[in-house]
Amino acid sequence: MDKNQIRETIARRAALELKDGDLVNLGIGLPTAIPEYIPQGVSVILQSENGLIGLGPSPTPDNVNKDFINAGGGHVTLVPGGSSFDSATSFGIIRGGHVNVTFLGALQVDEKGNLANWMIPGKMTPGMGGAMDLLVGAKKVILTMEHTAKGNHKILAECNLPLTAAGRVQRIITEMGVMDVTPQGIELVEINPEFSVDQVQAATGAKLIVSPNLKPMLQ
Repeated sequence: MDKNQIRETIARRAALELKDGDLVNLGIGLPTAIPEYIPQGVSVILQSENGLIGLGPSPTPDNVNKDFINAGGGHVTLVPGGSSFDSATSFGIIRGGHVNVTFLGALQVDEKGNLANWMIPGKMTPGMGGAMDLLVGAKKVILTMEHTAKGNHKILAECNLPLTAAGRVQRIITEMGVMDVTPQGIELVEINPEFSVDQVQAATGAKLIVSPNLKPMLQ
């Protein structure tokens, strides 16, 4: 699969997690593609931690508003009734537990639901951003990420990079399948038919529990 196919596969599956009426936060990067695949008939409210609520579709080149950007600096639109506000209000929404689900990327995630997604020691970083608050404040945390990085495992028995938050990840969606973090470990519940269970396990740095009800990855 090429990069575009991987991105579409992950974003399309992630969009199926959305439920009517959800308040949804989208992390920087791949999660911002999710709105392109929201199922027909499902209405959600999209929030960006830099101070926007009611995000709409990606703008076309002729309707870009330079004042509307998401947390990653990308241009966005607002739906009727959408609004902008200061970041203190935005984080009040997040810390107050009002976000139903957040979709985030990852450098590493492990079988305890720990997430490392903000820095690699020795490399310059602008800071943790809002990920720490989202991990603790959102009711559900779903990772949308490529399964490996240049052939290196990203799903591990234990993270070895500095953590963003501990024990908060509930579901992981990659191009290879869907995995749930359980008290027993990481359970593979859906698999992309392009891969075998052995291939998914080889690409994973933790021992997978294969669900007895394993099914093809929903699209």
